[in-house]
Amino acid sequence: MNKVNPVKYYLNKNRHSMNTGKFNRVNFEINKLTPDKTSVVFLKKIAENTVKIIKLKGFNEISIAIVCNTRMKNLNRKYRGKNETTDVLAFDYGEIFICLPQAKRQAKKIKHSLKKELAILLIHGILHLAGYNDRTKSGYNKMVKLQEDLCQRTI
Repeated sequence: MNKVNPVKYYLNKNRHSMNTGKFNRVNFEINKLTPDKTSVVFLKKIAENTVKIIKLKGFNEISIAIVCNTRMKNLNRKYRGKNETTDVLAFDYGEIFICLPQAKRQAKKIKHSLKKELAILLIHGILHLAGYNDRTKSGYNKMVKLQEDLCQRTI
C-alpha cells in the first residue's frame, strides 16, 4: 500500500465557516487521508445542512477525516478496544473519522451509491456529536430513522 501524505482542504481561505443564525458558528475542516475523489464540497454541504437542521450546539469546529482501513482499525482498537475496522467514529471534541474502504463495502452491499453512504456516515457521526447513542436497540432505531430523514433532506 502506498503511503499518502495528508492533504488538508480548507474552504474559503483556510477554513469554511457557517453561521447557523442564533446557534453556534461552526468551522468545518475536511481532511482526506486517502487517494480518492471524494468531493469535499459535497461533504461540507452535508455537514452544514445537518448541523443547521438539528441545531447542533457546543462546537466551534468539526474536523472530518476520510481514512483507510488501517488507520480506522487502529483508532477503533485504541479508543473502543475493538481490533477491527468500523465505518465511522465520532469523538466528543468534534472529530469524525470515516473509513472510505468500509463505506465502499457497505454501499456495494446495500446497493446504493458511495456518495449516499458517505452522507449517511457523516450524518451518523454528527448525531453522535449531538449526543445520540446507538448502543441500545431503541437508540439505534432512533438514530437510523433520524439519519435517513436527514439524508433525504441534505442530499
